[in-house]
Amino acid sequence: MSRKALLFILVFIIGAAAAFGQTELTGPLVREQILQDHPDWQAVVSAYAPSAQAIDKLKAINIPFHVEVFLGTWCSDSKAQVNAFFKVLDMVDSPLITASYIGVPKKREARSQFTGGKDIQKIPTFIITVDGLEKGRIIETPLKSIEQDLLDILAR
Repeated sequence: MSRKALLFILVFIIGAAAAFGQTELTGPLVREQILQDHPDWQAVVSAYAPSAQAIDKLKAINIPFHVEVFLGTWCSDSKAQVNAFFKVLDMVDSPLITASYIGVPKKREARSQFTGGKDIQKIPTFIITVDGLEKGRIIETPLKSIEQDLLDILAR
Protein backbone atom coordinates (compact mmCIF):
# COMPACT_ATOMS: atom_id res chain seq x y z
CA MET A 1 0.00 0.00 0.00
CA SER A 2 1.35 3.42 -0.89
CA ARG A 3 2.08 6.08 1.72
CA LYS A 4 -0.56 8.31 0.15
CA ALA A 5 -3.24 5.61 0.47
CA LEU A 6 -2.18 4.84 4.02
CA LEU A 7 -2.30 8.53 4.94
CA PHE A 8 -5.78 8.84 3.40
CA ILE A 9 -7.04 5.87 5.42
CA LEU A 10 -5.53 7.25 8.62
CA VAL A 11 -7.06 10.69 8.09
CA PHE A 12 -10.44 9.07 7.34
CA ILE A 13 -10.31 6.97 10.53
CA ILE A 14 -9.32 9.94 12.71
CA GLY A 15 -12.04 12.12 11.15
CA ALA A 16 -14.67 9.44 11.62
CA ALA A 17 -13.63 8.89 15.23
CA ALA A 18 -13.88 12.62 15.93
CA ALA A 19 -17.32 12.85 14.30
CA PHE A 20 -18.64 9.85 16.20
CA GLY A 21 -16.92 10.80 19.46
CA GLN A 22 -19.43 13.51 20.21
CA THR A 23 -22.91 12.37 20.98
CA GLU A 24 -26.13 13.98 19.85
CA LEU A 25 -27.74 14.93 23.15
CA THR A 26 -31.54 14.86 23.25
CA GLY A 27 -34.17 15.44 25.87
CA PRO A 28 -33.80 17.46 29.08
CA LEU A 29 -30.20 18.57 29.58
CA VAL A 30 -28.09 20.51 32.03
CA ARG A 31 -25.30 22.88 31.12
CA GLU A 32 -22.61 20.70 32.69
CA GLN A 33 -23.69 17.72 30.60
CA ILE A 34 -23.60 19.75 27.38
CA LEU A 35 -20.11 21.10 28.09
CA GLN A 36 -18.80 17.74 29.27
CA ASP A 37 -19.99 15.91 26.15
CA HIS A 38 -18.96 18.79 23.86
CA PRO A 39 -15.83 20.32 25.42
CA ASP A 40 -15.16 22.43 22.33
CA TRP A 41 -18.22 24.51 23.30
CA GLN A 42 -16.39 25.84 26.39
CA ALA A 43 -14.03 27.88 24.19
CA VAL A 44 -17.06 29.69 22.76
CA VAL A 45 -18.33 30.49 26.28
CA SER A 46 -14.91 31.88 27.21
CA ALA A 47 -14.54 33.91 24.03
CA TYR A 48 -17.96 35.59 24.03
CA ALA A 49 -17.87 39.23 25.20
CA PRO A 50 -21.38 40.48 26.01
CA SER A 51 -22.23 44.15 26.15
CA ALA A 52 -21.37 45.44 29.63
CA GLN A 53 -24.27 47.88 29.39
CA ALA A 54 -26.78 45.12 28.60
CA ILE A 55 -25.38 42.94 31.40
CA ASP A 56 -25.85 45.79 33.89
CA LYS A 57 -29.44 46.25 32.71
CA LEU A 58 -30.14 42.52 33.04
CA LYS A 59 -28.70 42.60 36.57
CA ALA A 60 -31.16 45.39 37.41
CA ILE A 61 -34.26 43.42 36.33
CA ASN A 62 -36.26 42.61 39.44
CA ILE A 63 -38.83 40.19 38.01
CA PRO A 64 -38.20 36.47 37.74
CA PHE A 65 -38.17 35.01 34.25
CA HIS A 66 -37.43 31.66 32.70
CA VAL A 67 -35.70 30.81 29.44
CA GLU A 68 -36.44 27.46 27.81
CA VAL A 69 -33.70 26.67 25.32
CA PHE A 70 -34.25 24.18 22.49
CA LEU A 71 -30.86 23.30 21.03
CA GLY A 72 -29.04 20.83 18.85
CA THR A 73 -25.57 19.74 19.90
CA TRP A 74 -25.03 19.07 16.19
CA CYS A 75 -25.92 22.67 15.24
CA SER A 76 -23.35 25.45 14.74
CA ASP A 77 -25.94 28.14 15.60
CA SER A 78 -26.64 26.35 18.88
CA LYS A 79 -22.94 26.16 19.62
CA ALA A 80 -22.59 29.92 19.11
CA GLN A 81 -25.82 31.18 20.68
CA VAL A 82 -26.29 28.77 23.58
CA ASN A 83 -22.72 29.39 24.70
CA ALA A 84 -23.26 33.15 24.43
CA PHE A 85 -26.32 32.63 26.65
CA PHE A 86 -24.21 30.63 29.14
CA LYS A 87 -21.76 33.54 29.35
CA VAL A 88 -24.59 36.06 29.84
CA LEU A 89 -26.03 33.95 32.68
CA ASP A 90 -22.59 33.72 34.28
CA MET A 91 -22.09 37.47 34.15
CA VAL A 92 -25.58 38.42 35.34
CA ASP A 93 -25.52 35.77 38.10
CA SER A 94 -29.12 36.37 39.20
CA PRO A 95 -31.39 33.92 40.99
CA LEU A 96 -34.29 35.61 39.18
CA ILE A 97 -33.20 34.09 35.85
CA THR A 98 -33.76 30.38 35.43
CA ALA A 99 -33.11 28.28 32.37
CA SER A 100 -33.84 24.80 31.10
CA TYR A 101 -32.28 23.07 28.11
CA ILE A 102 -33.85 20.56 25.74
CA GLY A 103 -31.73 18.80 23.15
CA VAL A 104 -33.48 18.01 19.88
CA PRO A 105 -32.30 15.55 17.24
CA LYS A 106 -30.94 16.53 13.86
CA LYS A 107 -33.69 14.61 12.07
CA ARG A 108 -36.64 17.00 11.81
CA GLU A 109 -39.23 14.23 11.80
CA ALA A 110 -38.03 13.09 15.25
CA ARG A 111 -38.11 16.52 16.90
CA SER A 112 -41.78 16.76 17.88
CA GLN A 113 -41.37 14.28 20.72
CA PHE A 114 -38.85 16.64 22.35
CA THR A 115 -40.58 20.00 21.88
CA GLY A 116 -43.63 19.52 24.09
CA GLY A 117 -46.06 20.74 21.45
CA LYS A 118 -44.27 24.06 21.09
CA ASP A 119 -43.82 25.32 17.56
CA ILE A 120 -40.05 24.93 17.21
CA GLN A 121 -39.02 25.41 13.59
CA LYS A 122 -35.40 26.48 13.92
CA ILE A 123 -32.62 25.64 16.32
CA PRO A 124 -31.75 27.09 18.72
CA THR A 125 -34.97 28.61 19.98
CA PHE A 126 -35.02 30.49 23.29
CA ILE A 127 -38.52 30.92 24.77
CA ILE A 128 -38.69 33.63 27.43
CA THR A 129 -41.54 33.36 29.94
CA VAL A 130 -42.68 35.57 32.80
CA ASP A 131 -45.24 34.18 35.25
CA GLY A 132 -45.63 31.15 32.97
CA LEU A 133 -46.63 33.27 29.97
CA GLU A 134 -44.51 33.51 26.85
CA LYS A 135 -43.07 37.01 26.39
CA GLY A 136 -41.06 36.28 23.27
CA ARG A 137 -38.55 34.14 21.43
CA ILE A 138 -35.06 34.35 20.09
CA ILE A 139 -34.99 32.07 17.07
CA GLU A 140 -31.79 30.72 15.53
CA THR A 141 -29.74 33.94 15.75
CA PRO A 142 -30.51 37.05 17.79
CA LEU A 143 -31.54 40.26 16.07
CA LYS A 144 -28.89 42.20 18.03
CA SER A 145 -27.26 39.94 20.63
CA ILE A 146 -28.51 37.38 23.14
CA GLU A 147 -28.29 39.88 25.99
CA GLN A 148 -29.89 42.78 24.08
CA ASP A 149 -32.66 40.59 22.63
CA LEU A 150 -33.47 39.36 26.17
CA LEU A 151 -33.75 42.97 27.33
CA ASP A 152 -35.91 43.91 24.34
CA ILE A 153 -38.28 40.98 24.97
CA LEU A 154 -38.56 41.71 28.69
CA ALA A 155 -39.31 45.39 27.98
CA ARG A 156 -42.45 44.52 25.97
